[in-house]
Amino acid sequence: MAAVLNPLPVNPVLQRMRAGDVAPGMNVRLGRSGDIAAIARASDHDFLFLDTQHAIYSTETLAHIAQACRGYGVAPLVRVRSCDDPDTSLLLDAGVMGIVFPDINTAAEARKAVNTAKFPPVGKRSAAGSPALFDFRPMPIAEVGRALNDITLVVCMIETPEGLANLEEIAAADGVDVIHVGCNDLLVNMGKPGAFGDPQIVEAIERVISVAAAHGKFAGLGGDRDLVRQVGFIRKGVKFVTTQTDIGFLIAEASRRTGELRAAIAQAGS
Repeated sequence: MAAVLNPLPVNPVLQRMRAGDVAPGMNVRLGRSGDIAAIARASDHDFLFLDTQHAIYSTETLAHIAQACRGYGVAPLVRVRSCDDPDTSLLLDAGVMGIVFPDINTAAEARKAVNTAKFPPVGKRSAAGSPALFDFRPMPIAEVGRALNDITLVVCMIETPEGLANLEEIAAADGVDVIHVGCNDLLVNMGKPGAFGDPQIVEAIERVISVAAAHGKFAGLGGDRDLVRQVGFIRKGVKFVTTQTDIGFLIAEASRRTGELRAAIAQAGS
């Protein structure tokens, strides 16, 4: 019996957002095995936000996690170090479904990001033969380029007042899919570190939502972990949101459990 080949790959994040729903993702800085993909699926996340900007990963580890993600219907996305990161196209060739580009401040940087991540005529990504997302089976180059351009997510992060000032031009760049607010860095660069909920950052997020929609892009939110604010921004139009880091989840549950244990021990001994 002939082997059954997988159909053309689908990006569950784009699928979810194009249907008008919100796609939640988990920031990953600790996980180093494909098991993190299973945990993401079990906890109802649509994507992993693998963070090479703030954590040390080898490209081989990222490739193995990306392959595991396919089996669980989770999109593997990687935050690279910048729009000049030389590993960007290599990660995409290895099966990553999208790239998060930090600190995009100008339209030229947004176009550089697109050029690295997408094939002509949208970008300038180099053709690498049979890609991992097609199980390495021979495919016509034109078909590969069209399919991968359609599923490869390009996320541009707005993290500075300069990025906000150039927001319209960044959002207008062809090939950009998500305009993502990095609340932590943006607040630091505004001189208001940690001031989540401050009117200035709220205004910035609401502007990103409006401008992204006007240019046919999706709005993203990261850094602010307050559930009430997250829900409020989602209702206003955010479709791409990071819930928490794997480290944050582990610390929160471990602290809750040991706290309950110590309280129970203290009560039993009183």
